[in-house]
Amino acid sequence: MENKLKIISLISYSLIILMGQMIGLPFIFWLIFTSFEFGNNEQVFAIFGVIGIVLNFTKYGKYRIVKILSFLLMILPIIIRLTKTPIEKFNYLMFQVPLLIYIVTYLIFIIKPNRT
Repeated sequence: MENKLKIISLISYSLIILMGQMIGLPFIFWLIFTSFEFGNNEQVFAIFGVIGIVLNFTKYGKYRIVKILSFLLMILPIIIRLTKTPIEKFNYLMFQVPLLIYIVTYLIFIIKPNRT
């Protein structure tokens, strides 16, 4: 059950769509591209998001404190995007639904006790 929650939350996190000028871009692509775009103010936050994703796949990913840290690192780039862009630009379902699924499933993943 834990792996299913983690997979659902990571897939929904990756499928959050950020609307651009012409087409929407999945959030995972934005994280990767922005991580290597030197001089961008959001580069640090994109790197934090990538680190948060990677933490899920380490051997320490089963500990609750690492899960919480990973959640915070992954949600930080979204919060930064929400504060730097007018909130009206995020009023579409391809952003709201995956974000909601990610938050709910990852919080359940954090709260649910580990079976060892």
